[in-house]
Amino acid sequence: MRNILLITTHRKAFIIAFFIVCIIASCQLGNTPITQEQSETVKTNVQQFADSIATGVTHDGPIAWLKYFNDSPDFFMISDGQMVFPDHEAADKFIKTSLIKTITGINLKWNNTRIDPLTPDMALIASGFHEDLTDNKGAITKFDGYFTAIAQKTDKGWQLRDAHWSIKH
Repeated sequence: MRNILLITTHRKAFIIAFFIVCIIASCQLGNTPITQEQSETVKTNVQQFADSIATGVTHDGPIAWLKYFNDSPDFFMISDGQMVFPDHEAADKFIKTSLIKTITGINLKWNNTRIDPLTPDMALIASGFHEDLTDNKGAITKFDGYFTAIAQKTDKGWQLRDAHWSIKH
């Protein structure tokens, strides 16, 4: 019963956090409508961005994540209902000082990806994923789950403004 309450609490927290992000994004973005042509361009560009994330982290390992995270105080990441990175600085520090020492390889594959354009410069990414993590002893741990994020077009190209990972248990 405790596990059901915990799952329900995490689910409620995720839903509340998701709606807060949407409201904040809506307030910051105004009500500028996106045209059909802009929407198609955003879908194509953000899908290519998502594909580049999978290719990049698979090829370069965990350090590659840093080039996909928006290097601003606006960035944050949540995993299974817990704030893991409150900002880019925390992500940078953890990846460089800890993650690259314990995880030597990542094989990331997206499935059933959905891109919802919000503006010409922002979109929601939602995708199932499969990830094989290789640790520094060669052991492989497999994860399946769901990923959601806001992708934002920056002066460095598309980057993740925020991200949420949910692991299937």
